[in-house]
Order: sequence, then structure tokens, then C-alpha cells
Amino acid sequence: MRTRLAPSPTGALHVGNARTFLLNWAHARAAGGVVLYRDDDLDGPRVKTGAAEQARDDLLWLGLDWDSDEGVLVQSERSNTYEAAAQRLLDAGLAFPCVCSRREIERAASAPHGSDGARYPGTCDGRFASYEDAHAQTGRDAALRFRTPPDAVIFHDLLRGPQSFNPSLETGDFPIRRANGMAAYQLATVVDDAETGVDLVMRGDDLLPSTARQILLQRALRLPTPAYVHVSLVVGEDGRRLAKRHGDTRVAQLRADGVTAEALVGWLAWSAGLARPGERLTARDLVGRYQLRAIPTDPVVLTDLPAPPAASEDAR
Repeated sequence: MRTRLAPSPTGALHVGNARTFLLNWAHARAAGGVVLYRDDDLDGPRVKTGAAEQARDDLLWLGLDWDSDEGVLVQSERSNTYEAAAQRLLDAGLAFPCVCSRREIERAASAPHGSDGARYPGTCDGRFASYEDAHAQTGRDAALRFRTPPDAVIFHDLLRGPQSFNPSLETGDFPIRRANGMAAYQLATVVDDAETGVDLVMRGDDLLPSTARQILLQRALRLPTPAYVHVSLVVGEDGRRLAKRHGDTRVAQLRADGVTAEALVGWLAWSAGLARPGERLTARDLVGRYQLRAIPTDPVVLTDLPAPPAASEDAR
């Protein structure tokens, strides 16, 4: 088994991120697998200075390691690899240049809004012969969109069972290369997982719809499809994903407050059905008791910081 930890340095690691990474790591280590590390740093202006280093430090503090002889893959250093994959899809007629802005797509009368925004209405499909032609006609730099086939994508999630999504109806033709030449998330993660031999992907269930799009790209590029596990998110009492309105849930802040790694790992393990309330564990302790079937599929509601007050007192 080969899996990967792939934080995005667009902000600090919070307890929800930590839970997913801990379960991913424990899943692989319990099976004697290989854990890779990747910086998913393609989100341009949203990447925060020092966030990549902080994420690695937080994960190591939690007790998570990775197989360092494999090296750390940094997506922002792999533009040529992604461009080659995008060009293959363009040459095969499976993608097309597009100059539509997000606002123009949202304004389109035939673009209903779903969880991932407005559905692309197909405005530029067949309109331009190349990136250069798009720029010559419009004065705009063109992105590249993947032509989504009409059928639903059916796959099996190892935790949630059979899944079915239809990207053609939900998002329409989706971007795989941005107008600035940078690869979009869907293409980059597919190319990287295949090149590094990743055969199991564990991540948050907010990315379930993305899995269908990635499977379409894997098929188009003739790449293997890994096994998928989507775990529930940690949410606030309002049912929404963690944000500043829910208080400071950053791992770095919990560390600064004196919370121990064992207290946080214990809380995360408890939230996944793998520990008793208040139990303190190391990440290595969790490996011996890890069971995928024990993990609940309902969202984890954060009603308090993931450590009892006594943990902070002991740390002092």
C-alpha cells in the first residue's frame, strides 16, 4: 500500500485536517504500507508564507512520519509534468481552451448552482483551435477544460460503499489548467498519484465529488485508479466546516496552549471510534488498534477543544 499526506499550505493545520491525516497515516502503518509526503501548493495567492513548514512540524509533533527516502514532492515544482498531461488531453480532443470568467459562468442562465459552484454551460467548447487562437480572438489568456462524458461515474469507497456522481450534470466541463498556465487541482493530483504509485487515497468527504472527476481524468490519461476512503469532517455546532467563527482550532495554537500530542491524538482517535473518552495515545499506539470499519461516517461535531483542561495543566 502506498498513500500520501498532502496538506495545502493555504492556512494553518486545524483539528479537522489533523484527524484526516492521522487516520490516513494509521491506515497505512497498520497495513505495513508506505507513506509519502506532498505539498499541494498550487493555489497561488492563497498560499501562506511558512504554512508548508508549519504543517510538517505539526504533523511530526503529532507523531506522524513519512518515508523520507522517497523525498517530498512539491507541486509548484512540477509545472512541466502537468503541462505535458494537459497537452495530451488537448491533442486527443478531450479538452478545449476556455476564456470564460467565473462571473460569466455564474451569470449564464443555464448554469444552476451546486456544491462546487455554477455548472459550466459549454460556452467555449469548439470555439477556439488553440490557446493562441483564443487569445487572438478575445485578448484573454485561455484556461483548459476537460470535456466531461455524459454518463455517471460509479466507484466504491472503502468506508462508505458504492458511490455515484455525474460530473457532466454537476459541474459540466471542468478546468484542468488555469489561464495563468498553472495546473488545476484535479489534474495535478491525478498525475502525482499515478507517478508516485499511490494506490490508496484517504481524505475528507467534502472531496467525494472530486473523485468522480479524477477518475475521468485517470481513464482519459490511461492511469490507474487508486482505492478511495473518504472520512467525515470535523464541523462546528452549526454544522459548518471549521472556521474562525468556531474559535481557534489550529494545531499550532493548541500546542502553544500546552495541549499535549497524546491528548490531541487521543481525542482524534475517540472521534473516530478508536479510543475511550479522555484517553491519551501516541500515534504509534493508534496503529495497533486501528480498524477502518470502526470509523463513523457522520460528521464530528466539535463542542469543545479536543483536550480536557487537565492536559494543559499537566503540560505546564
